[in-house]
Amino acid sequence: MTPAKRLLDLCVLLLITPLILPIGLIITAAILILDGRPVIFRQERMKTQTQAFYLWKFRTMVNDPDDAGVSGGDKDARVTRVGRFLRRTKFDELPQAVNVLRGDVSLVGPRPPLRRYVEDYPEIYGEVLKSRPGLTGIASYFFSRHEGWLLARCKTAAETDAVYRRRCIPRKARLDLIYQRNQSVCLDFWIFWWTTARILRLPGGRPLKVRYR
Repeated sequence: MTPAKRLLDLCVLLLITPLILPIGLIITAAILILDGRPVIFRQERMKTQTQAFYLWKFRTMVNDPDDAGVSGGDKDARVTRVGRFLRRTKFDELPQAVNVLRGDVSLVGPRPPLRRYVEDYPEIYGEVLKSRPGLTGIASYFFSRHEGWLLARCKTAAETDAVYRRRCIPRKARLDLIYQRNQSVCLDFWIFWWTTARILRLPGGRPLKVRYR
């Protein structure tokens, strides 16, 4: 990560902390009251092909010690009352500000993958993870809704995994590599703004059309 990219991360984090901190406290109270402990869900992700870290989120599902893989329709029954709201608004990702502060991820970059996919597709993630993973990115902005639609139709963990491998990983990688070839502080700023505007339904947040093939 370049010094300019790291400086942008820290400056934006400093600006938004007064906003996200009270929201985070309200969400924490809601989870404790309505769904109980734990409040935070931690999941191992990869920031390079060999370096792992724990990504933080507000818990949105009933805990299952055997849980693995990406979330699809097979996990819908485990989503909590508060969790449905958090997933819809993306507020479940607010604790990842801690990951940005620690330098695990940047504000903008490819979403950090699970270890199983990095190990199974080294030729893909060997290139994608040359960029520091991020909270959002070109693939997140352009493909996340379609990915959610694809995975929501899956009824079993095996089907979710198969669809993710076949239809999501290659398309997201193509977009992540477009970002990598054009990466700049200005591009990071605009991607972060587009993502924020879409979440908050502000002007400029409407997804653009893009061809995946």
